[in-house]
Amino acid sequence: MKKTIISVLVLCNILNASPELNTGEKVFKAYCWGCHHQTSVAFGPSFAQMANKRTIGEIQGHIISPKAMYKQLGHKRSVMPAFGDKLSQKEIDLITEFILSFKGAI
Repeated sequence: MKKTIISVLVLCNILNASPELNTGEKVFKAYCWGCHHQTSVAFGPSFAQMANKRTIGEIQGHIISPKAMYKQLGHKRSVMPAFGDKLSQKEIDLITEFILSFKGAI
């Protein structure tokens, strides 16, 4: 009985998962994971840190052109590569949504 209840809960959770969040997670794994982690600091700030400190425009601006944004965001320099020519606007929107899903995780 216990296994059945757990199986039902897991299945419900999978069926209710946002397909866009999963796609945003795929974009994250393909382009961001090497330097950023979801909740802990790696080479770059965690997504939880970004979600709690930055606006949507700041996050997207930094993804598209970090060199244009780093001073505005209070950084002395930026080693992040630009992804404006590598990602579609849809992918940028998806990764932004994925980043913002960590708001409150700190």
